[in-house]
Amino acid sequence: MKFFSYDSKFGRLFLKLSYGCCLNFLWLICCLPIFTIGASTTALYYTSFKIAKDEGSFITTMFFRSFRQNFRQATIIWLIMLVTGLIIGADAILLYQLYQTTTGPAAIVWTLLLAVIFACMVFYVILLVHIFPLLSTASNTISNMFKNAFLIGTHYLFATLLVIFVHYAMFFLVVNVFTPLIIFGEGLCAVISAHILLKIYRPLLQDPNQPTENETAEDGMSESVSDEPDKETEL
Repeated sequence: MKFFSYDSKFGRLFLKLSYGCCLNFLWLICCLPIFTIGASTTALYYTSFKIAKDEGSFITTMFFRSFRQNFRQATIIWLIMLVTGLIIGADAILLYQLYQTTTGPAAIVWTLLLAVIFACMVFYVILLVHIFPLLSTASNTISNMFKNAFLIGTHYLFATLLVIFVHYAMFFLVVNVFTPLIIFGEGLCAVISAHILLKIYRPLLQDPNQPTENETAEDGMSESVSDEPDKETEL
């Protein structure tokens, strides 16, 4: 039947659901040492962008190629994000406890500091949404990766909010509705997010049949794209 054929909408949807399940398994396995979460997430988004562009079918090969090529830079970025997140979280808990146990002028001070911490959390989430997808598509220094991820996240705020919503929806469904959906987990979230972010990141995405270097000047950003193992570019 045409409905169940490979080229039908149902067939393509089912294929991408299966990709999401497979990617979720690969991502979880490669995240187990904890410090490899950055490299695993970068590889996840690299493969998800390929799926969104309907390029390539050997997702395991693509995943581990990106994992290997981006391991060093992704690990450094992840450790920076991890330490920063722990610091922001600890400060938020401490300030909230101080706010709850004090009154008068001191409470006002804690309230203002909590507002600052909340702003830091917002900036942190924006970076977390975009830093690994950006790393999977472009080469740059680590400092410029952070800067460009923040610029993209704030400039395309609606897309950023959609990606956050996708992850929240998956978390809500797994915890409160149907726990077996965890087999799709982050893999399906990344595939959906790649479709959302594809238009934004398309100028940075490499044509696999003709390796070139591309530059994007929007918002003062400049990255070079390469399939070489060492992607970092000194600017």
